[in-house]
Amino acid sequence: MMTPPLSFRNANHDDLPAIAALLADDDIGATRDGPRFLPAYASALDAVNAQAGNSIIVAVLDGQVVGVLQLTLIPGLSRGGMLRAQIESVRVDGRHRGRNIGGKLFEHAIELARNAGCGMVQLTSDKQRSDALRFYEGLGFRATHEGFKLAL
Repeated sequence: MMTPPLSFRNANHDDLPAIAALLADDDIGATRDGPRFLPAYASALDAVNAQAGNSIIVAVLDGQVVGVLQLTLIPGLSRGGMLRAQIESVRVDGRHRGRNIGGKLFEHAIELARNAGCGMVQLTSDKQRSDALRFYEGLGFRATHEGFKLAL
């Protein structure tokens, strides 16, 4: 039996219920994300789509959204004015983990960043997400900096 092809595209409003479920599909996300935020997600998606160099990308398998990430291109002065890419909000449906969907989603996002002229891809991940940290290290990412956040 053939496996249906995995495809990638920019998210649209019809994808938001699936994205909400993905964002809430772990102990950390369950406390801060989920379907109750659909109106806020709709506004956020509109804002992301209105900003050049910012996109929400979904992985689609057999017509279903099975993965998501946000890719943001960031112009900067450091490193000789290098354009860099930031990847955030990475999730893969728990029923599909271990099938390299996350790896292929990252390959797609990194290729988009490379084609845009980025010299670096960076991301942050909650320190409690040990599986995610191992996944990112397996993709070649290195924990070279210490991150800080200030809640407002």
